Formats: sequence, structure tokens, C-alpha cells
Amino acid sequence: MRVLCFGSLNIDYTYRVDHFVRKGETLSSDSLQVFSGGKGLNQSIALAKAGASTYIAGAVGKDGGFLLDMLRSAGVDTSNVEVLPDVRTGNAIIQNDKEGDNCILLYGGANQAITREQIDEVLSKFQEGEFLILQNEINELPYLVEKAHERGMRIVLNPSPMDEKIFALPLELIDYFLLNETEAAELLKHDGHSETDDMDALADTLAKRFPKASIVLTIGSDGAIFTNGTKKFRQPSFPVKAVDTTAAGDTFSGYFIARILEGSSEEQAMEMAARAASIAVTRRGAAPSIPERKEVEAAGRSGIA
Repeated sequence: MRVLCFGSLNIDYTYRVDHFVRKGETLSSDSLQVFSGGKGLNQSIALAKAGASTYIAGAVGKDGGFLLDMLRSAGVDTSNVEVLPDVRTGNAIIQNDKEGDNCILLYGGANQAITREQIDEVLSKFQEGEFLILQNEINELPYLVEKAHERGMRIVLNPSPMDEKIFALPLELIDYFLLNETEAAELLKHDGHSETDDMDALADTLAKRFPKASIVLTIGSDGAIFTNGTKKFRQPSFPVKAVDTTAAGDTFSGYFIARILEGSSEEQAMEMAARAASIAVTRRGAAPSIPERKEVEAAGRSGIA
């Protein structure tokens, strides 16, 4: 079964800093590195490295050719990515602090130039039951969700970055939500739910709000929670020394969905996703940090990560 990731492709400018820049502050960085990134690109590479038959759709400018090269080298089909002559590729300004945490400023660029004509053409190539992976870094998402649902595709949403555009989506059509605790809290706050530090309660509320969906709630170093209303369990994280958390969530998402596509149980999918993410955070960069499946499986056999 194939999976289509219709999402963002970015050029990441990653600055190594002592601490995140504060209001009114000018800060010198220790280094600058340029990486491929974007949640669509990262999740596509994670899916492909995990063994899924992966296709990506989206748009880049003429400056984004190296992103397509990296995707192809990872085994991702890029034939549905448009190269636009008059728009820059999306980019991200990323700060990595000495603790390995990050903050990110996005510029949409070509990611915000998706047309309904492109969506119709791409979706015409996919069938009922195949998976569509979405994030919140491209335009025309409501149209994309509705048309994919009409085709009977299984829709996965990672509502990142979380903003008001998410609430324009027909969220009742989503089959899988993959989100972190901040995104979950914002999603529920919109419906009038109060904030909570209880992650199990947060997962339960999400399951009640979206009773037809499966929920994967990632909670940082505390691991992740899966629930679909009838089954619920927690997947612990694997302790490692993090140096860069930029693509951890994307790695988790790609490996989780790849295992589900194979017919694995949610427990098996969550465990492999957690192992893959634990390896990714020990490396710098977004896409370059995503491990190959054989490395993740070897870590599992050895009990490392």
C-alpha cells in the first residue's frame, strides 16, 4: 500500500546558540549549517527509511533542487512536486541551544502556492484505503482533506504549526491525529476545555472529542500515549543524550505510520517509532538525523535506545 505525504519542503538555516534570542536582544551564533527540512520532507524521508512506499507532493522554487535530490536518494517518489519559477522555496530559521532544544521561525514560500488543480491531479493517482499524511505548513488544506476523504483515503494529520487555520479543517474526517501536548492543548482549548498537566486526561479528552480517530500524543522525554477510544497505552521513551530535537516528532510520525501500513499492531508501531526518534535526537539537522530502519531494528535487538 502506498502513502502520500502532501506537505512542506524547506531549506533549514540552523544556528547553534547559547540560548534562544530574547526580545530586544542581538545574539551571535556559534555556527550556521544549512539542511533540508520541512515537515512534509522530513516525514516522507522517515516513511521511506522505515520501508513504506512513499510519495511526496508539494512545491519548491528553483533554489530547492537539492531537496528533491535528498528525497530521491531516500527512496521517495518526487514526481508530484512542482518546481515554481517565480517563488522561493520555503525556509526555516532554527535556533539550537546548548541543551539540544530548538525554536523555529518559518517562511512559507512555495509551500503556500499549492493550487486546487495540483491537488486534483495528484489525488487522481491514489486509491481508496491509501494513506494521506498532512501537516499545517501548506495552503488549501480544507480542500485537500475533503477531496481525499471523497476518494476514501485514510487521512493522518499532524497539526503543526498549530494556529487558527487548523480549525477551518473538517476535523471529523481525520483518521489519525499525531500531535504533541502543546498542540493537543490548543486544539481542545478552542472547544472550551481547560488546560491540564495530566497527559492521560488530555489523551482521554482528545479521544472523546474525536471518537472516530486514533490519537498519538507525544509527550517529549515521557514518551507517547496511544488511544482510539477502546484501546489506550503509554509508550516510554528511550533515554539518550539529545543534541538536536528538530526532527524527532517527524521521525516518530513516519515510523509509526509505516508500521501501521505493514499491518503491525499499534504497540509495535509505537515502540519502533520511539526507538527511531531516540536515535534522531542524538544527531544534528532535520532530515539528515532520521535513521535507517536497519539501524532502528539493530538498536532494538541490542537493547540500545
